[in-house]
Amino acid sequence: MKTRLTFIHALSPLHAGTGQGVDIIDLPISREKATDIPFLPGSSVKGTLRDLCEESNGTKVKVFGPEKDKAHEHAGAIVFSDQRLLLLPVRSLAGTFCWATSPYLLQRFVRDAEGTGNTEWPEIPVPAQLEECFITDASKITMQSKVWLEDLDLSARQNPDASKWAKELGACLFPQRTEWQDVLNGRFCILHDDVLGFLLDTATEITARIKMQSNAKTVERGGLWYEESLPTETVLSGLAHATPNEKTGMTDDEIFGVIAGIITRGDQARPMQFGGKATVGRGLCSIRLS
Repeated sequence: MKTRLTFIHALSPLHAGTGQGVDIIDLPISREKATDIPFLPGSSVKGTLRDLCEESNGTKVKVFGPEKDKAHEHAGAIVFSDQRLLLLPVRSLAGTFCWATSPYLLQRFVRDAEGTGNTEWPEIPVPAQLEECFITDASKITMQSKVWLEDLDLSARQNPDASKWAKELGACLFPQRTEWQDVLNGRFCILHDDVLGFLLDTATEITARIKMQSNAKTVERGGLWYEESLPTETVLSGLAHATPNEKTGMTDDEIFGVIAGIITRGDQARPMQFGGKATVGRGLCSIRLS
């Protein structure tokens, strides 16, 4: 059995919903119960890839399992974990936006990476104060030695480990796109866990939607609602686990070869749709294996 890291990069707002909300937001996004951190369910990833998989010599059934009426015959050969937040794009006064993360998010990522056998990651710097953040030596998000995110002003400190993290993650997310690696390096920022927790409540995208009466061209009664989404440029990460069995007769490498063929076109990641609200442009993402 073999496990690999997965990275999902949102190319449009991503709405992985939980159904009807009980607060001011009618359609909130999925969040972990204990941490309130947003995530994309692994079932959404597997379902999308299954739909995009071309049927060839039974490959689709071997990798993803039989259809519902024959599900008892054997399990699929690939498992996707929930894809959890790694980098949150936040509006910045300088540099347009920053890719924000925190020690806790990086610690969870390293824990996942160690499960794949990859233990070579930089040290995780921890801001000592709420008002402090760590930036790279090529940062483009500072102004007067501060980082201004939404309504927050934070004291910026260059940190060599932050620079190493930006380069490592850039290589994973954009392996053939050095210009995008530079974009990530210039906008990478490590915040205090509590500050990121605050931004998770205030920096997601909230959209007002309405339903019109076709004959009167006015808003239908009860036809106003609010939807929450993760912003464009959000990065999530998780695990993909190959589970060969006698029914499939496939090796780990063959299973991941099928997945790689679905998610890429040539050497570039293929845009695909995850989550809900597809018809209004939500959920276009690219996914990579590392």
